Order: sequence, then structure tokens, then C-alpha cells
Amino acid sequence: MEVIDVTDLLRDGYDVVVAGGGAAGLSGALTLARSRRSVLVVDAGSPRNAPAAGVHALLAREGIPPAELLERGRAEVRGYGGQVVPGEVDAVVREEDGFAVTLTGGRAVRARRLLVATGAVDELPDVPGLRERWGRDVVHCPYCHGWEVRDQAIGVLATGPFSVHQAQLFRQLSADVVFFSHTAPPSEEQTEELAARGVRIVDGKVTALEIAQDRLVGVRLSDGTVVGRAALAVASRITVRAGFLAGLGLRPADHPSGMGQYIPADATGRTEVPGVWAAGNVAEPAAQVGAAAAAGTMAGAQINADLIAEETRRAVAAYRRVRAG
Repeated sequence: MEVIDVTDLLRDGYDVVVAGGGAAGLSGALTLARSRRSVLVVDAGSPRNAPAAGVHALLAREGIPPAELLERGRAEVRGYGGQVVPGEVDAVVREEDGFAVTLTGGRAVRARRLLVATGAVDELPDVPGLRERWGRDVVHCPYCHGWEVRDQAIGVLATGPFSVHQAQLFRQLSADVVFFSHTAPPSEEQTEELAARGVRIVDGKVTALEIAQDRLVGVRLSDGTVVGRAALAVASRITVRAGFLAGLGLRPADHPSGMGQYIPADATGRTEVPGVWAAGNVAEPAAQVGAAAAAGTMAGAQINADLIAEETRRAVAAYRRVRAG
């Protein structure tokens, strides 16, 4: 993202401050800006999918590099009068008419509403090499990366109850799938299911990845055995970037799926704190880019409707005073 002098650009107040400039945040901001709302997007510039070469399963933008997608999104938001600046939200405090939003560096702005779209972070098992290969030949989502590893020798690193389901999903894409039981051996029923689908189970703890010529070629076990693999699927644990909400009493909760954390919100993105919406991976860890963008659009529309309801109440009260006058 281009460097901008934030101090020179920021107004004192906005209808909406959007924390996070990924697909969800930019889609929400675009919806609001097109409704002639003053919008500020504060973007840390570290999207969850940054290591990936392309965004997949996104209609009409299949394979677009993540950075290019966000660059286009920022330009569209700015084209309708929205502001997008680099930085992070450091703290949020309730005020009478909204919120005081403090950015890193100390500058504060007022916001009538807040859209949280700061995304999530993938916590990976402590296996040397996983992080370095993440988004390349170490993957997690069959819909995001499955086609790219189809028909290859795929391994699935078991880290929890979701791992067996993950193996079944990748089995749809390749006839050569190995399930590394690692720290989460399958149950008797799961063992039968995997065997029925032709998924081989390898017991023992995984200790490292074997890399040759910048490609994954195998998975090493604690006894020294190396099982040849060209791709490895891993279910990460999700943590959200939402510490700045603590001042509002809004804290991450454990997601019902067991995937990690999330900020609870309803289908429109409304959280339990009045005036605060959440969209994208911060509210739904499993959301792909298209779903995150759709959630941001929904939240933006709901925020606009909420502001209109507030403005209408004020207009009616003023109208009555004049008539009573």
C-alpha cells in the first residue's frame, strides 16, 4: 500500500470508521461510500491470504493476486469519496454520540458507527517449515487451493477433530492422500471411514518437512521415516485481531466449530455492542474472500440503515418542536 501522511488527511469525525481493509472492510466501505456516508478505512496491510499466489473461487476474479484485488478495492472506495489510510486501530472508547477511535501513533477520530473487519491470524502447529511454506504447498482450504494440488501426493496433518473431514475433502481432489495422525489420531469410526475412501493413515509425530529446490517433497516423522508428499494440508487455529475492542467490553469468544476465536455477530454483522458491526474472518473464520466481501456489503447496508433510523428519529423530534413552537 502506498504511504500516506495520515495526520494531514484525517477529519475529526466520520459516519463510520472501518477497522481493516481486506475484502470485508473494503466491501463495507464501498457500500457506505456509495450511500454518501463519510467513511475512513484503517488498514494494517497484512491480509490473511497474503502468502497465496491467487484468490480462488471468486466469481469473475478467479486467480487474481490478493494484493491486486485489494489495490482495486481501495481505488473503488476512494472513487466514491471514502478514505483508506495505512495504520491500525489501537483503542476504541464509547462517547455520547458514538466512539472515539485512537489509531497507532496517537491520532484519534470520532465515529458514529464502527465496522470491525480486521481479519484473523492462522496459528500453525510447531513443525519446522510449515510457516515458510504456508499458502504455497502447505495449505488448509480445498476450495482455496485444492485445484492447484489436484492429483498430487497430498498429506493431511492431523491437529484436531476437523482434520478427518479435511482429509475427506482433499480425497475428492486426489487418489493419493495420506493422513498423518500426529497429535490427533482418528477414532475407530474415523479410521474405517478413511480406509473406505482409500486414505492411508500414518502414525507417529511429524517433526519436519523435507524441501528440495524450493518445493515440498516429503514429511519427516519422529523415527526418521520420510513419507514423500508434494502438498500438505493443515487445519490452523484462528485468532482474531480485535484487542482494541476490549474497552467496549467486546472480546473474542471460542468459535462453535472449534476452529479458534471469533467476534460473535448476527447474520447482518451486528455485535452485542450497539453501534459495532463485524464482518469477514473476524466474525466467521471459515469465510472465503467472496463470503467475506458479501458479509462486508451486508454490514455496510445495515449500518447505513441504522444511521438513517437515528437521523429520522432526530428529524421527527426537531419537526415536532417546530410545530409545537
